[in-house]
Amino acid sequence: MTDHARARKLADRIKVVVAETLDRRIKDPRLGFVTITDARVTGDLREATVFYTVFGDETEREASAAALESAKGILRSAVGRETGVRYTPTLTFVADAIPDNARQIDELLARAQEADAAVRFTAAGASYAGDADPYRTSGEDTLDSEGDEEGDGDSTKEETER
Repeated sequence: MTDHARARKLADRIKVVVAETLDRRIKDPRLGFVTITDARVTGDLREATVFYTVFGDETEREASAAALESAKGILRSAVGRETGVRYTPTLTFVADAIPDNARQIDELLARAQEADAAVRFTAAGASYAGDADPYRTSGEDTLDSEGDEEGDGDSTKEETER
């Protein structure tokens, strides 16, 4: 039986421990500007996936990934020491796709904004093909002062008079 609350708490603690250990103990020159964004732990608390981002180009990302892989043992022992769980989870580092997704969304929003501006520019000098309000009635169904339609008469008065 899995305890999801315990797994979430352990994941949060792993995220903090890994970030602090990278900042204080790991002195690998290949390690760039790495940010730990998230950590997830399986239900049995045996495996942890740590998500990270790297500020820089593709070569810096590859170098930071290699540095994280080589520091995996030190990071795992720090996690075991700080969390106090019976079995220290194995760590897997995964580059987070959030910055790439955000960049793609920004590009899509910019394209949509350009398309809206083009439509707005085209519509600026345009006029309606027909009437401005095609649903407006032409006065056929006007009501008289009593609320009946004109020419209809009051049918109840006529029937009582007969």
